[in-house]
Amino acid sequence: MQKVIADDLDALLGVLSQHIRQALLEQSDNSELLEIVIDLGRPPEARYPHQEVLLSHIEVTDSDIEHVVSRIGCFSGDNRAGIERTLHRISAMRNREGRIVGLTLRVGRAIFGTVKIIQDLVESGKSVLLLGRPGIGKTTMLREVARVLADDFKKRVIVVDTSNEIAGDGDIPHPAIGHARRMQVPTPTLQHAVMIEAVENHMPEVIIIDEIGTSLEAEAARTIAERGVQLIGTAHGNTLDNLIVNPTLSDLIGGIQTVTLGDEEARRRHTQKSVLERKAPPTFDIVVEIQERDKVTIHSDVGQAVDAILHGRTQETEVRWFDENGEVRRDKVTTSHAPKKKEAAPNRETPRIYLFGINRAKLEEAARERGVALEITSDIKQSNLLLTAKTYYHRKPQKIRDAEMAGIPIYAVRSNNLPQLRQCLDTIFTPQREPPSSALAEAEQAITQVKDGKGPVELSPQNAYIRRLQHLVAERNGLASHSLGKEPKRRVQIIEG
Repeated sequence: MQKVIADDLDALLGVLSQHIRQALLEQSDNSELLEIVIDLGRPPEARYPHQEVLLSHIEVTDSDIEHVVSRIGCFSGDNRAGIERTLHRISAMRNREGRIVGLTLRVGRAIFGTVKIIQDLVESGKSVLLLGRPGIGKTTMLREVARVLADDFKKRVIVVDTSNEIAGDGDIPHPAIGHARRMQVPTPTLQHAVMIEAVENHMPEVIIIDEIGTSLEAEAARTIAERGVQLIGTAHGNTLDNLIVNPTLSDLIGGIQTVTLGDEEARRRHTQKSVLERKAPPTFDIVVEIQERDKVTIHSDVGQAVDAILHGRTQETEVRWFDENGEVRRDKVTTSHAPKKKEAAPNRETPRIYLFGINRAKLEEAARERGVALEITSDIKQSNLLLTAKTYYHRKPQKIRDAEMAGIPIYAVRSNNLPQLRQCLDTIFTPQREPPSSALAEAEQAITQVKDGKGPVELSPQNAYIRRLQHLVAERNGLASHSLGKEPKRRVQIIEG
């Protein structure tokens, strides 16, 4: 069913020191090789799907690392580089002085046949979102989607390629994407801007985007969909449920809001008066959960699927897989859901906080000053909140990506000092004054006033998350905005652009 069409393993082995390269050549299953790990002062390792192999008992030296660095492309803002005209990715670890002390060399492969399992969905012209754990094959499938739509269906396809993940390193894209055009993204923080630029400047019929992970990228995706462009992308998260509980990415599936029902309606629904509802049409029409490399679950109507999950109704999904002959098999599965309940605000329970790059002693001191109780955990799976610094958040290390995929709220402070940590705790423990829907409605009303010449208009004080949403609403309507005041009375002012 699947045939490797571009491995280029020799190019990857060619950048390694002789003793590491020779040890790899002696391995018998390099067709399954996933990564090579080189850390200063440790033996080099090769990683395969079901095992890790020590390649040598000789520790890695500075010269081994420099040997690789001098033979690859430049590292971008997210510490990733590549080898020209290949799909291999090299990621760097640095010490506090910025010197490279570790490398992860991931093998990139282009494979025919992966798109066959969802080809009818892609051909339909509807926007499709792929979900799945890291390494399951989302990016591999995106490459073939780009090639099939550009070559077989002669569509104008543009790949927005952050860190050259999809089409490889260098100025010439890898042949795995066919005649699709590729726009490179200089730094991950600009991915949303390049998405919009692609639509405005190059008249695509289809845009391919990997790893939608921020609210700005989710907003850009909605803008693209509203302009009638087919969007094929991936996002952080394994399942549709993950997106529903992820406040950053829930807009991709319509966004979630709290609605207060009347007594009669609540009795009719047999629910509490305060319930969760989808607030807008989804950005993506179809969600595909990649369960295994040859098995997927398909939500063919995302709006209906989200409503079913929120309201506790039964939902029918389609499961597809490849049989031993390489043919696509299909089955219908009916799933029952318990109604999604509004989560308690963070101030009503003791937060279990996972710290990433935050000084624990300073945070505990800030908590004592504020008289609040919190629990710090070393297991991210047991946490219900991740606290980090903005410099770490923008780099998107694996722990932060894990938290996003698990739907764990992330708070990012500007700097790791007491004033910032005090302000962060005030935000976490201050009750939200209005539900997001009311706060956004207030912003929409202010926008109308400003456009009618009655501005500038100040909004009610809100926490940092709601203020960010209000800024996005103003930006989407072509107006400027900024924040005024100090916590807990910090608020947004909307002015003419």
